[in-house]
Amino acid sequence: MNKILCPVDDCEPTKVAARLAGTLAAATGADLTLLAVNEMIGGYMRRDASALLWSPSQLSALLDEAKAAATSTGAEKIETASIESRDVARAISQYAEQNGYDHIVVGSGGKGAVKRMVLGSVSADVVNRAPCPVTVAR
Repeated sequence: MNKILCPVDDCEPTKVAARLAGTLAAATGADLTLLAVNEMIGGYMRRDASALLWSPSQLSALLDEAKAAATSTGAEKIETASIESRDVARAISQYAEQNGYDHIVVGSGGKGAVKRMVLGSVSADVVNRAPCPVTVAR
């Protein structure tokens, strides 16, 4: 394991995933990237009308919190990144492939069956689309 990607958001499972990714990075000496995908919402008919889920300050805060969680495990080579996309799972998988990651650690939101059916699951989609092994942290 040389490069680990850990997607993060503003949910509690992100901290669990960041700590697990940090533990793996510390144990293997791998580089760790914490990635926030700022989801583009609205404006489906007009591209310029879309908005982003998080403001720049919210994005910075959630990446800082995830980095603190990963650092608490002893991981040292940690960087943060953010991208924008309408499809979060696809963006994560493409980012991993384009940047040569060999492992992804994602948090599981723990949604109930009905919510999962209606809203989908980013972690399940990443598992299905990823170009490398994926660990789902619960």
